[in-house]
Amino acid sequence: MDIRVDVNLPCSAKELLPFIDDLAQYPSWMCLVHAVVPEADNQAWQVELRGKIGPFARSKRLRMVQSTCESPNIVVFERRETDGRKHSSWVLTAQVGATSVGSNLIVNLHYGGTLFTGGVLEGVLADQITQGRERLLAVLQA
Repeated sequence: MDIRVDVNLPCSAKELLPFIDDLAQYPSWMCLVHAVVPEADNQAWQVELRGKIGPFARSKRLRMVQSTCESPNIVVFERRETDGRKHSSWVLTAQVGATSVGSNLIVNLHYGGTLFTGGVLEGVLADQITQGRERLLAVLQA
């Protein structure tokens, strides 16, 4: 499953970077990211993703690391668990490019498993990521 959201923002890539290169900032603007706790060494984050369908919620806890940071244009976070078991891939990529009025942000969430794919849950994930577009605009303008 791959979900992509594209948004134009009235700020520079450098101004946007603090909101996308630290997963602890994501709950302020992306509904899907419910909670983020940095690990003691600040090299990884414990991330709780939560999707809601009416009164029901589905949560998933992941250990994510920043695998790429080409400041201020691309940041990639990948799931890297330390329990020795095989896990489905989760990759969050944020790409920023300059525009004539600020910047363009493309967020892509890739999930390599089957639990959240198909129909309703995939749609809910896509909707929550899309809603993050408006929340990010509000955070940047605050």
